[in-house]
Amino acid sequence: MYTIIERQDLLPKVHLLKIQAPKVAAAAAAGQFVILRVDTEGERFPLTIADWDAQAGTVTVIYMEIGVSTRKLAKLGKGDAILDFAGPLGKPTEIENFGTVVCVSGGFAMATIVPIARAMKEAGNRVISIVGARSKDLFFWHDRLTKYSDEMIVCTDDGSAGIKGLVTEPLRDLLSSDTKLDRVIVIGPSVMMKFCSKTTQPFGVKTIVSLNPIMIDGTGMCGCCRVSL
Repeated sequence: MYTIIERQDLLPKVHLLKIQAPKVAAAAAAGQFVILRVDTEGERFPLTIADWDAQAGTVTVIYMEIGVSTRKLAKLGKGDAILDFAGPLGKPTEIENFGTVVCVSGGFAMATIVPIARAMKEAGNRVISIVGARSKDLFFWHDRLTKYSDEMIVCTDDGSAGIKGLVTEPLRDLLSSDTKLDRVIVIGPSVMMKFCSKTTQPFGVKTIVSLNPIMIDGTGMCGCCRVSL
């Protein structure tokens, strides 16, 4: 069993759990995930590792209530326990000193982009972050991403914060400027990742996206999560 030592409600239906999982925390890296099961009657489902502390032995996950399992998870609080918490799984994001890295986040992908931005910054990169949401009320962990960013660009569909428009617009401006971009990492809705990739393609900047296929075993052996391009 894995004990919940902290719970935060970040937004309506969006919650943070800090879980005691020393072995997972000791091996975790940016871009990886865990597969958890709330109880014996629950299904196994993946969540991104949003943060971890190897010394304290804790792993932080952020999730949205969108189905039976996440609604069941949302009923748990500090002191409660989760039955299974397997990880870290998945290939970590490639981290090295590339130069200037642009981290683009859309929707609720902040939980995934923050550890990547942190790792890129710690590796010596200049980090430019572009974040987008429908409205300013849908942002969370903005202060954390700002901490790891040399430059922060905010976009909202309704203009309630930052630039009114899509994240592809400031991304295109950066690509067209004198700033040399060495890598772009995009995480968010599939359509956003598609058009960000189309934006960077003419400029020849290597672009990494995070796909979210159906997940069963979490190791790639069954082939269910493979994506054909």
